Amino acid sequence: MAQDTPRSAELAQLLRTGPFHLALRSALTERGLALTRVQHKLAERGITIGVTSLSYWQQGARRPQRPESLRAVRALEEVLELPARSLHRLLVPAGGHLEAERPAARTYRSLVAPAEALRQLFAELEAPVDGGLHTVGHHERVRIGPERRLLERESLQVVRAHRDGVDRYVAIHRGDAGCDPSRVRVRAAENCRLGRVRGSAEAGVVVAELLFDTRLRAGDTHVFGYAFEDGSGGPSAEYLRGFSFAGGQYVLQVRFDEAALPVRCRRFAQTSPGAPRSGRQELTLSGRHRAVHLVEQGVRPGILGIAWDWG
Repeated sequence: MAQDTPRSAELAQLLRTGPFHLALRSALTERGLALTRVQHKLAERGITIGVTSLSYWQQGARRPQRPESLRAVRALEEVLELPARSLHRLLVPAGGHLEAERPAARTYRSLVAPAEALRQLFAELEAPVDGGLHTVGHHERVRIGPERRLLERESLQVVRAHRDGVDRYVAIHRGDAGCDPSRVRVRAAENCRLGRVRGSAEAGVVVAELLFDTRLRAGDTHVFGYAFEDGSGGPSAEYLRGFSFAGGQYVLQVRFDEAALPVRCRRFAQTSPGAPRSGRQELTLSGRHRAVHLVEQGVRPGILGIAWDWG
């Protein structure tokens, strides 16, 4: 009988986001079963499959597609003590049709208010709506200055490609009211370099192309860092981020200058910009670091953020 939850965080993450071959490989490693032993256990369940096929599946060289192969995947979930349909759904989503290995998603434009401005900026960069990447880990640090303005936000991001040939990521910065994109500076940190940068003064939005030094294959991961330096907008009262894809861990830390400390901070979630805010939780400002943070282990498509009140 498949168990309710996998035993490692890495495996749990891969079962949420895929790709299939990495999730299978992680499950095999966690159970410590040789492929010949797995083949024997499948045979006990009436499933005949070669060791070579199992090896190809975990390497990503082949992908189970035929009905008998999908039945073998369901049996593998039992053998590897995984939640029911956890591997199967990475191959066949709820609609029942085979598709590329990518987590559940919605367009980013549905999560950020200036949708038309973003569409035009992405068109200038010749960037598709789906850039072929989904985030599996993101640590973001936001710094609020003594005049209550957003001065900088730094990101360390881990992404996984869900198609071949991806060599860039387009980062989006939406400033506070009054943001002047011409004064926003973008800094590429580790494992990327800065490409083209475009902005919309009307929307207060900047998009930046971050170029990788390698082309990722489907299933590859990449770690990179970057930052936006702003300070051009008015007083800031919140910071939020939209998520197109399900899965992945998100950590947001907001640090305040000791000359301008908020009287109250709270986290929140939204399904879209105009939707009611839910998941409210009071956050305690650290006296030593003058910061608050949130941690979300498995994000859902939508919005997460931290809001604060000034005295």
